[in-house]
Amino acid sequence: MFTLLTALSLIILSAYAVPAPQASVPTPGPVPLVANAPAIASGLKGQASQNDRLKKLLLDSSGNLLTGAALRQLTVFDFNQQTVTAGAKGGSILLATVDNFPILEEMGIAGAVSLVGPCGLNIPHSHPRASEMFIVVEGILDTGMVQENGFNTEIQTQLAQYQGTVFPMGSIHYQQNPTCSPAVFVAALNSEDPGRSDIATNFWMLDSDVVDAALGFPTTIDGGNIDAWRAHLPVNLAAGVDSCLTACG
Repeated sequence: MFTLLTALSLIILSAYAVPAPQASVPTPGPVPLVANAPAIASGLKGQASQNDRLKKLLLDSSGNLLTGAALRQLTVFDFNQQTVTAGAKGGSILLATVDNFPILEEMGIAGAVSLVGPCGLNIPHSHPRASEMFIVVEGILDTGMVQENGFNTEIQTQLAQYQGTVFPMGSIHYQQNPTCSPAVFVAALNSEDPGRSDIATNFWMLDSDVVDAALGFPTTIDGGNIDAWRAHLPVNLAAGVDSCLTACG
């Protein structure tokens, strides 16, 4: 007779039963970056809708969905395809944008994964067309951010695993690994073409006279202070100010 004791015994035995072995799932292989991504993305711009873009991108000439590696390359972005610039020791970063992942065309999103080495620094930069959500997935990272004129202070944070912060569009920001262990972060940006401007690198591309004046002289140079600063100004800049003052009376 099936009794309550029998039922309880079966429940207890089932709790300690050895689970059946699960079939192992093979690790997906690497996916190469799309070599002609900009040309593909350009061809998607004239499509009327998202469906039309996906059809043009993912269907073959007979209207059938691509298969295998061809489909995978166009729908999977492999952040393992990181490359380290020769001589660079701080780490690496790979940003998925419409330039290398054409399916992003008109989606308004991009993403990045970065491996930051011990003591590594992702130098101060800005994204002219996107705000950024930034999340640490391994290690510890210090971050800093400077907003536009009028908010005249730096916002600093320290992030541990699975903690995040934001960088508004156009803000100058950086990340640094203060530890002796590697760190990893992921970032999401609200544009398929966020852009990146490295502040120090691009500043030094300006004319040397402008750089000198910006670093060592008043924020404005005009008729009221040109004589006081003439001995310190680069010759070309002083001559330019004189010419402008003369032309403008």
